[in-house]
Amino acid sequence: MSDATLHATGHDPDDFAVQIADQVESFLVAVTEIAKGDEPDSAVPFLLLEVSQLLLAGGRLGAHEDIVPDERYEPDLGPEPDVDDIRERLAAMLDPIDVYSEVFDPYEPRKAPVPARISDDLADVLADLRHGMAHYRAGRTTEAMWWWQFSYFSNWGSTASATLRALQSLVAHVRLNQPLQELDGLDTDQDLSEEALAEEAGRVMVEEIGGPLGLREVK
Repeated sequence: MSDATLHATGHDPDDFAVQIADQVESFLVAVTEIAKGDEPDSAVPFLLLEVSQLLLAGGRLGAHEDIVPDERYEPDLGPEPDVDDIRERLAAMLDPIDVYSEVFDPYEPRKAPVPARISDDLADVLADLRHGMAHYRAGRTTEAMWWWQFSYFSNWGSTASATLRALQSLVAHVRLNQPLQELDGLDTDQDLSEEALAEEAGRVMVEEIGGPLGLREVK
C-alpha cells in the first residue's frame, strides 16, 4: 500500500481505522521531520503538540472494544526499521534536557523514580507505531489496529504519557519562569533511589530553552 493509497479518497474519513492510521502517520512524519533539526528552537513545543495528539488516538484505542486480528499468528514483516538515527538526532537536539525522572507505575506504592530519556522514549514509540503501519500499508487493517491497541496498553501508551509529562513540564518551567533541575551525568542504566536522583541533580537555568522559545530571560 503506497502513501497515495493510505490516504485514498475511497477510504471513508469517518472510519475509525482510517482516523487512527491518519493520526499515527501524522506523528511518524512530524517526529521524523523534527529530528532533522531544521527548527531546533521549536522542537520542545512541537513535540509536546505531537505527543498530545498521538495520545488522543491512544485513548480512543484504549476505550475501544478489544480488536481481534484476522490471523492467529502475526505475518512476518521482515527486518524492523532502524530508529537509532532518529534517537541520536533527538538526543543531540534535546541535550541537556533529554534526561528526566519517572515513576513507571503510579499504582505501585513507594516506587522510587527512575531516570529516562525523551529521545529513547520517542524512538521506542516510533518503532511500535511503524510496526503497525507496515501492516496497514500491506492492507492488513485489522492486524494494524490490533497491534496499535495491544502495544498502546503494553508499551507505547505509558511511554508516550511519561514523555508528555516531561515535555509539558519543560514548557511549564519556561512559561512560569522557573529554573529547571538538571540530571547532569545521570546514567539511565543505573538503578538509583529517589535520594540519589536528588543528589545527582544540578541546576540548569530556564533560559537554555526559554530563549529559543522566544520567552523572557530569567532574572
